Amino acid sequence: MTAASPLKLRVEGMDCGSCAVKIENAMKRLPGVTDISVSYGQESLSLMLDEDRTSRATIEDKIRALGFTPVDPNRAAAHDHDHEHDHGPTEGAWWRSPKGRLAIGTGVLLAVAYGVSLIQASWGHWAFIAAALVGLVPISRHAFEGIRSGTPFSIETLMAVATIGAIAIGEAGEAAVVVFLFAVGELLEGVAAGRARAGIKALVDLVPRTARKVIGETVETVPVESLAVGDIVVVRPGDRIPSDGKIVEGTSEVNEAPVTGESVPVAKTVGAGVYAGSINANGELRIEISKAAADNTIARIVHMVEEAQGSKAPTARFIDKFSRWYTPAAMVVSALIVVIPPLALGADWQTWIYRGLAVLLIACPCALVISTPAAIASGLARGTRNGLLIKGGAALETLGKIQTAAFDKTGTLTVGNPQVTDVVGLEDANEMIAKAAAVEQGSSHPLGLAIIAEAERLGLEIPRAFGGSIATPGKGVMSRLKSGFVTVGSPIQAREQGEMPEDLSARILALENEGKTVVVVSEGKRILGVIALRDEPRADAVEGLKKLHGLGIKTVMLTGDNARTATAIASKLGIEAKAELLPDAKLAAISAYKAEGPIAMIGDGINDAPALATASVGIAMGGGTDVALETAEVALLKNRVTGVAELVSLSRATLSNIWQNITLALGLKGVFLVTTMLGTTPLWMAILADTGATVLVTANALRLLRHKD
Repeated sequence: MTAASPLKLRVEGMDCGSCAVKIENAMKRLPGVTDISVSYGQESLSLMLDEDRTSRATIEDKIRALGFTPVDPNRAAAHDHDHEHDHGPTEGAWWRSPKGRLAIGTGVLLAVAYGVSLIQASWGHWAFIAAALVGLVPISRHAFEGIRSGTPFSIETLMAVATIGAIAIGEAGEAAVVVFLFAVGELLEGVAAGRARAGIKALVDLVPRTARKVIGETVETVPVESLAVGDIVVVRPGDRIPSDGKIVEGTSEVNEAPVTGESVPVAKTVGAGVYAGSINANGELRIEISKAAADNTIARIVHMVEEAQGSKAPTARFIDKFSRWYTPAAMVVSALIVVIPPLALGADWQTWIYRGLAVLLIACPCALVISTPAAIASGLARGTRNGLLIKGGAALETLGKIQTAAFDKTGTLTVGNPQVTDVVGLEDANEMIAKAAAVEQGSSHPLGLAIIAEAERLGLEIPRAFGGSIATPGKGVMSRLKSGFVTVGSPIQAREQGEMPEDLSARILALENEGKTVVVVSEGKRILGVIALRDEPRADAVEGLKKLHGLGIKTVMLTGDNARTATAIASKLGIEAKAELLPDAKLAAISAYKAEGPIAMIGDGINDAPALATASVGIAMGGGTDVALETAEVALLKNRVTGVAELVSLSRATLSNIWQNITLALGLKGVFLVTTMLGTTPLWMAILADTGATVLVTANALRLLRHKD
């Protein structure tokens, strides 16, 4: 017996959540198939398969029987790569798809039947029956397979019942029109769904297929997939950068808009990092590759966007549950409409069978089911284009409901590049700086990096630390040097560990009143001196906070820095500040705000992971860094405070779009239900209540792709 192995297929032809449900239900009935995940947004099916119990061919045959096309993504990718220049402009044309052929075929049959009816009315009746039944064959086959596979209440089932019922009561012409309109509606759904998926394809296309790799003294063109970490590539002006890396030679401006949404090209020189898919503007660059093709920024963003589109927002989950009960309930109501008036009131059977069939067509929940995921998918795609990476529908929904935005200070509201401004040494100032730099070696904290940079600027010899550093969050860091244990920490920690001279306390107070952050360097309990640093506010911080205030959102700065420095920064930015917060106090503050309403926490993604996780939604600042991409539900690839307001605006637009879609879907059904009961809605108009509403809902969702803040 073999162990179960993973299987992933691309499934072409999925246009909405109900398509995914059909495939999922079918897979659940097959032995040896587990861990099933279907995403109509990605057109993907992944599962674990025990091939001793169910073969791969059986899986693919089942998918085809349901009316979809399984494709091995690896074989497809190889084919695309081998033939990327061979395809004509009609590749993927709608008339070549199964739905396109069905729409054209049923249209031709309908036209022929209509022509026959003009020549001879009695022949026309049979011609319409033939047109309806021929068009119904593939629909009925999919309906039967759906019933066998655990999805009895599909749109195909409703269509088959309604069409056969219409023929039975002598409405063959309307039956043929209904089949044709259904085929057109399905085709339009597919076209709209394809447009919604175009965002991910556009991201994939950002990365070039080949790169100019330096091999010895020559430069050779190689596939991007063959690049390894450490390779050197040449990127000419106008070329796209093939993978993430670091410039080792050359100076240029790089257009990072495709990745971060930042419209202004960024000046880059030796040592600067660059992203895959960025465009080199005006100077030749040599870049050392730091990420393989499968792990570069674009690849990871694509993966995260696909996962986000696959995850369901709360509203979507509710609609899915609702639709499971809605469809069978609607079929029961249709049956009651058919039988009650004739039995109870002696009404005409044919009239009420006709109205019951119309209600059956109106009842299909496709437009309702797609109303939320279509809007969410468009919102996520729009955010990605603007450098706003949102990792799921739940986060996108929550952003529009937040009442408070809590910001970390260093690296979030400030530039994150503090400089040493003052050094107060009680003994040898340079020796104190060198020891502080030794303690901070290996640190990723901006203050630690600034102290190391100052020691290097002064040309000091940094002592060796033994055994690594011990960090106490919110207080400081300690290492053992040759001379003893040295601590770089906050003034509060220094006062807790020993006496501090009054004149030094006064100097610390004066420095903090100037908006500077002060750290105390101690050896044992003996204070060696203090170092003051200052980090300036971001240029866009004031504008970003004003936009949030304009949206009615309260803003607060939560920082472990001293109160005077925090107040000085906060007064410049016009924001409330809560200072001297240890990590547990910061979490308590977030929890308190969260009790009042949803809160977003915005941090640099390095030291704020607990706070980001505790908030209703965590937002990481960071220009595509690993941490920014992985820590929170949202990453601001542009690394701008204004991005928070853009997120809220996009979320609110998406929530509004969802409710517009739900209202549109249910409203159209409600109107047509009333007119049907009054006897003024023919069957061909009833089908528009479903397919028409689905197309309108999808088109409305696509408007989000053009959303402007």
